[in-house]
Amino acid sequence: MTGDFTEAEKNGFYKAIYSRRDVRSHFISKAIEDEKLAKILHAAHHAPSVGFSQPWNFILIKDSETKKKIKKSFEEEKDRSSRLVEEPKRSEYLAFKLEGILKSPVNLCVTYDPSKFGPFVIGRSSIPEAGLYSVCCAIQNLWLAARTEGVGLGWVSILSNYTLKQALDLPEHVVPVAYLCLGYVNEFADKPDLETAGWLPRLELKDVIYFEKWNQREDSDWRNIAKLIRENLDYA
Repeated sequence: MTGDFTEAEKNGFYKAIYSRRDVRSHFISKAIEDEKLAKILHAAHHAPSVGFSQPWNFILIKDSETKKKIKKSFEEEKDRSSRLVEEPKRSEYLAFKLEGILKSPVNLCVTYDPSKFGPFVIGRSSIPEAGLYSVCCAIQNLWLAARTEGVGLGWVSILSNYTLKQALDLPEHVVPVAYLCLGYVNEFADKPDLETAGWLPRLELKDVIYFEKWNQREDSDWRNIAKLIRENLDYA
């Protein structure tokens, strides 16, 4: 499993990154094959983790009653959060399709268990949140693997963690990090839905890069890479 990537392998990797989408409205009823789902989960489980703690668990959900409970939480939280924004943005926000809980054949809750391997985890003593960051790495692995296998994935973040803990019987110390909807889709959009809708623009790379210190846009040691970044080359 060691060695360089071929050009075709590199292209496939970058294609997965640039064509990954947060899927909300394009799910179809076709079931995900067990072998393919296992392969996607295996990729997630091979994410990096602080101190090799592997603090994640994956709860697979098909039960319609559980899905309905989660969907109800979504509707309540969406209504509550809509009060934080003024019109006309409020109506625009409420009109967005932001989940596929009932439409997707598989729901998946990814959790964080800080108790795995005991209280001391190498690398977590200074930054306790590193365990949560590790779970996010597993989610990204899962997302890219799903896209590579032609499976859509949507992350539903407009939810009550209390409801998730109750509906899924999570122990008190286990934290739900992501509630995901997985399934085949009739299309992967060219751009993220919220970018297409004009809700927010995609920032250019040059707008998020500093050199050596915060807010420093230029540095002589980084002149060439700074030039390439300013040119905003399209690698997608």
